[in-house]
Amino acid sequence: PSRESTSHFTETTNGLRIKTWARRSLGFVRNVLFHHVVFDGVKNPILIDQNYCPGRRNCPRQASGIKVSDIRYKSIGGTSQSKVAVRFECSKANPCAGITMHDVKLTYVGGGRGEEAMATCANARGTSSGFVTPVVRYS
Repeated sequence: PSRESTSHFTETTNGLRIKTWARRSLGFVRNVLFHHVVFDGVKNPILIDQNYCPGRRNCPRQASGIKVSDIRYKSIGGTSQSKVAVRFECSKANPCAGITMHDVKLTYVGGGRGEEAMATCANARGTSSGFVTPVVRYS
């Protein structure tokens, strides 16, 4: 990708993030394309969190009513400060659906021991194609 069409995140807390409160609500996040992105030392490069609770206090502890679907990650690379570079934490009642990852390469730089980045996945359905690391095991 050309420099003009690439987004760069440098030492930010979050990169490509979708968050919803864990409470009853109506709505959706769908048909989102994240394309040509480079991370440099980002703490959470790729994150979907349907159990969002700021400060982890006074949270409703309900299932998110927001439906997350058809989220595409394409031509993304760079480094993560956290070992878990990809985290899909979706709702049991409204699992994320249609996540696709194509040509994604994220590496972990926080450990200093050559450790590989990891992906965690809960209640998310999707596919990967091309070169994708870390490997996402959809559940």
